[in-house]
Amino acid sequence: MLPIVALVGRPNVGKSTLFNTLTRTRDAIVADVPGVTRDRQYGYGQFGAAAYVVIDTGGLVVENPSVIEAQMRMQTERAVAEADRLVFIVDARAGLTPQDEIIARELRRSGKPIILAVNKIESLDAQVALSDFHGLGLGDPQPIAATHGQGIRELLSVVLAGFEESVREDSIDDAIRIAVIGRPNVGKSTLINRLLGEERVIASEEPGTTRDSILVPFRRDDRDFILIDTAGIRRRSKVEDVVEKVSVAKTLQAMDYAHVVVMVLDAHDTVGEQDASVLGMALQRGRALLIAINKWDGIPMEQREEIRRQLALKLDFVPYAPLHFISARHGTGVGELAQSAVRAFEAAMREMPTRVLNKTLEAALQAHQPPLVHGRRIKLRYVHQGGRNPPRVIVHGNQGERVPDAYARYLGNVFRKTFDLYACPVAVEFRSDANPYSERKTEHKVGHRPRRKGTANTGHRGAALAKIAGMKAARQRKSEAAAGHSSRPARAAARPAAKKSAAARPRAKTSGPVRGGRGRGTKRK
Repeated sequence: MLPIVALVGRPNVGKSTLFNTLTRTRDAIVADVPGVTRDRQYGYGQFGAAAYVVIDTGGLVVENPSVIEAQMRMQTERAVAEADRLVFIVDARAGLTPQDEIIARELRRSGKPIILAVNKIESLDAQVALSDFHGLGLGDPQPIAATHGQGIRELLSVVLAGFEESVREDSIDDAIRIAVIGRPNVGKSTLINRLLGEERVIASEEPGTTRDSILVPFRRDDRDFILIDTAGIRRRSKVEDVVEKVSVAKTLQAMDYAHVVVMVLDAHDTVGEQDASVLGMALQRGRALLIAINKWDGIPMEQREEIRRQLALKLDFVPYAPLHFISARHGTGVGELAQSAVRAFEAAMREMPTRVLNKTLEAALQAHQPPLVHGRRIKLRYVHQGGRNPPRVIVHGNQGERVPDAYARYLGNVFRKTFDLYACPVAVEFRSDANPYSERKTEHKVGHRPRRKGTANTGHRGAALAKIAGMKAARQRKSEAAAGHSSRPARAAARPAAKKSAAARPRAKTSGPVRGGRGRGTKRK
C-alpha cells in the first residue's frame, strides 16, 4: 500500500499549489480566490524510489460556515480519516492566526502524525517568519514556497520518513474512463454519488458547486472505472469569472481524456442551444456518447410521451446516442446506464477485420452506388480500419474528396450496424489513389535506351508540341515557296549582273599552280 498524505489548512494558504507541485501536474485549479477547491482531489507523486498518494482538500472555515463550507469540512474530515500523514499548511505572510490554532487542535484529535509546512516563505527571513509557529507545538516548521518548489525535497523527506520504498502498483490504463458533462445544476454530482454508493463529491442545489474535474476510481462488476465529475458549462457570454473559465477548460480536457461521455439533461427543461453546443463538443472529439435524462421521476405520466417526442426532434443530429431516463437521487435507471457505458467502451475499442470491412463496403455499394460527379462515377475500391476511439475507417478510391457528406453518413451507418458500434460515431475518411499517368517521368533504368543528344523528350506533351512545330514549319515552307515562284524572273535577271560584276574584279597573278586546283598555264591531260 502506498502512503497517503492529506493537505489541510484554512482557505487560500496554497494547498492546491502544493498539490500540483507534489504530483507534477496541473490537476487542481489554482487562483487567488479563497474556496476554489471544494471536493477532495487525489493524485500520485514520486520522491526518489518512493511513491505516495496525496489528497488536496478544501479550506476549513471555523466560524459561521455556509452550507457549501460545511460540506467541504465533511470532505476534509474524510481525507484526514484516510490519510497516514497530515501536512498542515499555514501562510507565512499572514502569520499565526486564531483559525490556525483551532485547526491545529482539531488535527491533534485525529491521532495522525502532523507536519507543519509554512508556505509563501520566499522573499522573507525564514527565522523570523517561523518563530510565530513554534507555539503550535507541532514540531519544527518546514519552510516552503510551493509556487517556486523551494523546500519541497526537505518537506517530503520528513513526511515520508519511516515508510518503506514502494512502487505504484495500481494502473488506470485499463480502466473505463467516463466523463459526466452537462449544464450547471442538472445532477452530475448526484449521479456520481449514486454510482459510487457514497457522498464522494459535493452535491448541492446551488449551481456551480463543482469547479475542479474530479477523478474517482471505483470497481463495479469486476470492471475498473474512473468517473470524472466536471463543472457545468454555461453559455460563453455568461462566463465572466476567471475560475469558471478554467473550469470549462478542465471539462473539455476531461472529454479528451475519457472513453465514454455521459451528457446529463434535466427532464424539466427543454434542450436548449447550450445543450446542443456541449453535445457538439463531444461529437467533435469522437467519443462514445450516452444521454441521461435526469429527474425523470418527477415528470407526470401524461407528459412523458411529449417529452420523448421533443427530445427525438432536437437530438436528431446525434441519432446514434441512446437515451436513458434516470433519477440520480433515487437510483432509477442508473444501473442500466452503467451497463451501457461498458457496452459503448467495448464498441469504441473494437477491432474491425479488413476482410469483413471490404465485404461490407461491397454490399453497401451494391445497395446504393455513389453519385456522379461531373459526369464521372465515384469508384470506391477497398477499405481498412484507421483507428479506435472513435472507430475510424479509411476508404480508398478515386475522387474521394468529392464524396458528398450524405453518402459518407450512409457508409458510417452501414459500418455501425454491421459491427455493432453502439453509441459510437464512425469517422469515415476517403483517400484518392494517385494517378500514375498524371506526371509521366522518364527514368534511366537498366536496358533503357537513352535518347540522342539534341533530340526532344517525347511524351504525350512532347509529341503534341512536336506536331504543332511541324505544322508551323510546313506552313512557313509553303509560304516561302509561293513567294519564290512569283520573284523568280527578277532573280534570273539579276544573276548575269552579279556574274559581270564578279568578272570585272581583277584577279591576282599567279606564277604556278594553285594548291588544290590547276594553274592558269597548265594543260588538261
